[in-house]
Amino acid sequence: MNTFRTPRPRPSHALLVLTAALVCLPAMAAEMNAPRDAKLRYQRESAACARIAEHGARANCLSEASTRYHSTLPTPPEEAPQVLRQNAFKRCEPLPDELRRDCVARMQGQGTVSGSVSGGGIYRELVTREVLAPAAGGTSEVTAPPPPPPPAPETAPSPPPAQ
Repeated sequence: MNTFRTPRPRPSHALLVLTAALVCLPAMAAEMNAPRDAKLRYQRESAACARIAEHGARANCLSEASTRYHSTLPTPPEEAPQVLRQNAFKRCEPLPDELRRDCVARMQGQGTVSGSVSGGGIYRELVTREVLAPAAGGTSEVTAPPPPPPPAPETAPSPPPAQ
C-alpha cells in the first residue's frame, strides 16, 4: 500500500521579510518623524530665544536655532556637491585656453583661498612660474628691469619767522 506523507510547511521567506520589517518599523517611523521633530525643536528654541531681553543675544540665539533647523532639511538638488562642482567649472569655459587651465586648477583646489561669501567674496590665487626659453642669440640670461629710484628726502617745514 502506498502512503502519502503530507509535506510539513516550512517557514517561508515571507515570514522572514515580515519579521525584518517589524524590527525596522520603529527606525523607519523615527526617520519619517524627523522633519516634524526638527520643526518642533526649532519652535521651542525660537520661543526660548524670544524670552532673551538683550537684542544682540536674542538675534544670535534665533540665528543658531534657524541654522540647526535648516541643517536637518535635505539638500536641494541644485545645491548637490556634483552640481556645484559643475557650476564652478562652467565659470572657466568663456576664458581663453591659457587662462582656462589656471581657472580649472583653482577650482580643483590648487593655490590659496581666502575670504568668504559673507565677507564679499572668495579669492582664489594660484601662482604659476614660467621658465623663459633661451633667446635666439644663445644667451639664457634675462635682465631684470632697473630698480625704481629712491624716494626723495623729506624736508622738514621751516619754522615760522620770529616777530
